[in-house]
Amino acid sequence: MTTTGRRALLAAGAAAGAAALVGCTSGEEGPRRPSAAEREAERAARADAALRARSVTAARGLLERYDAVLAAHPALTPRLAPLRRSVAAHVKALGEGGTGPVEPAAASPAPSASARPTAASPAPVPVAADPETALGELAAAERTVSDGHADALLAAPPEYARLLASVAASGAVHVHLLTEGARP
Repeated sequence: MTTTGRRALLAAGAAAGAAALVGCTSGEEGPRRPSAAEREAERAARADAALRARSVTAARGLLERYDAVLAAHPALTPRLAPLRRSVAAHVKALGEGGTGPVEPAAASPAPSASARPTAASPAPVPVAADPETALGELAAAERTVSDGHADALLAAPPEYARLLASVAASGAVHVHLLTEGARP
């Protein structure tokens, strides 16, 4: 437990004890106001949930981009399928971190060459007609998402921060593989 965590725990315990004493001696009936520690804990929980939701949303968007590039350029499947699987695993791991279940479509295998967006799906992700340009755009999306995960580290609780750091590092490797590491 960190020093900040111990302080918060002690403050919450002291506030709860004080609230119990006041509750025992108060003759007034009515709704109880939350203590400062309870309000702070609620604020922290809301901030944590929002951070997790943003992380999962960014990862899902990246997964959609992979799917769009694979649908537009099926010849890139051997190169992109392993990276896409990694991104799908990131979506699942980030989602299991407290934001709820991952939609089954997000963890599905790479689309086949005949897979095309349907009218019921969200707006299709635009993909460049040139495969090399599409790879460059995918690398830029990876970089943006990876940087976002790295930026979120400061506000994340320790366990989730470690997960975000791992996902951000993996995204940086993906950027390298998309731009330099796997050139034919």
